Order: sequence, then structure tokens, then C-alpha cells
Amino acid sequence: MKKTKRSKCIRLLLLGGLSAGALASCTPARQPAISTENVYANDFYVPGAGYYHAPFYAWYRQPYNYYDPQKRLFFYGGQWGPTPHQSIVNVSSPSAQTARSVEAIRTDIPRGGFGCYGGHYSTYA
Repeated sequence: MKKTKRSKCIRLLLLGGLSAGALASCTPARQPAISTENVYANDFYVPGAGYYHAPFYAWYRQPYNYYDPQKRLFFYGGQWGPTPHQSIVNVSSPSAQTARSVEAIRTDIPRGGFGCYGGHYSTYA
């Protein structure tokens, strides 16, 4: 049986590729800031803040007109109702206070600290 030599070049190339991939996952694309200058549609989702309800100019944990089969109610604007909310408003801009609040609690942007770990970004302020 003849032994074959394996190239160190191939091993280094593979190791380099894995390292580059791991480091690339620590640098996400920067998400745009929540602002009063932007308009958001119903159910625009911001991790950590929830879903935008355009007729109410705010974010909530449940999607707009979410139906809960156990309660048999629809959720909109922070309340539950027996029928879906109907509005001609399906895009709007949040108030300055709401935009600041959502920007402060969103979890999809790194906030400093020591970078990423285990596939997640650190959220230390």
C-alpha cells in the first residue's frame, strides 16, 4: 500500500475559508434606523420591538389583526376585538418618541461589546 502526501496548501486554504466565513458572519449589513422620515407598512417587523400597526403609528408584539383562535379575538393597536380592525391607513410614519423607543429596544443591530459569539450578536449597551 502506497502512502500519498497531502498538500499543506489545501489544508491552509480550507482553514482560511472557514475562518473568513466565521468572521464574515460577525459583520452584518447595517439596518436603517427607525425614523419619522420613513413610512412603514402594516406588519413591518423589527426584532425586539414587534410589528408596526400603521393606523396606530406604533409597534406591538402581535401582527396587525392577528387572530387568536383560543380567545376568538383579533389584535390591533394594543387591544383585542371581536372583528378585524378596518382602516384605509396601511402605511404611516411613527412619532418621534415611538421611533426613539423602537430604536432603543431593537435587537437586530450590534450595540458594542465584544462582537458576536455562537452565531448571535452581543447586545451590550
